[in-house]
Amino acid sequence: MISYEEFFANLARVHARVAAACSAAGRDPAGVRILAVTKTHPVEAALYAHRAGLPGVGENRVQEALEKIAKCPDPSVRWELIGHLQSNKAGKAAAAFARIQSVDNVELTQKLDRAAAAAGRVLPVLLQINAGDDPAKFGANCVDAPALLEAALKCPALKVEGLMTIARLAPDNPAVAQKCFARLREIRDALTKQFNLPLPELSMGMTDDLDAAVREGSTLIRVGTALFGKRE
Repeated sequence: MISYEEFFANLARVHARVAAACSAAGRDPAGVRILAVTKTHPVEAALYAHRAGLPGVGENRVQEALEKIAKCPDPSVRWELIGHLQSNKAGKAAAAFARIQSVDNVELTQKLDRAAAAAGRVLPVLLQINAGDDPAKFGANCVDAPALLEAALKCPALKVEGLMTIARLAPDNPAVAQKCFARLREIRDALTKQFNLPLPELSMGMTDDLDAAVREGSTLIRVGTALFGKRE
């Protein structure tokens, strides 16, 4: 595990990248937040992010996150699920996470709704859309986005705050990611108009493609490697 000083220096570099991308797009850097991705890293990584004032940490697997949450000495750390969620783990996830970003089908919305209601809470969620049409990625098909949003809006224990996507891995062709992110923004705009509903959060962009994501309107980038180094 790197030191906090190394982490903080890495964070400064990420902030600089965000600022440059915002400048190129005519955006205010204050409109882009950084979610520290702590998967495979020890609980100290989450504490680093919290100490630095980041809005939360992202985990990919429910069980790994639950173990870290149990070990975490600071109950004010905000945990978000960003990885694929199997419906049979909806109950545990609805009780443990501040927000779930990977809601990608109608059945899952209904199970999360029941679980959140049973836990006595309204659960913030993002709808995951496969905006890059990548068969290797999870997420609802673009054409199914309206039906997924409609289903989620019928769930009183869920609060839809926006959309999430993961771009196709194409390090030699940044246009691939940019196209994916632009498409998610267009889907968000269309859904906002169709349902007369604000969907302010666009969670898109990671270490390798955050610059393109910011240029296309991302409000939340999910960064792990650039902050903590290679996964253990």
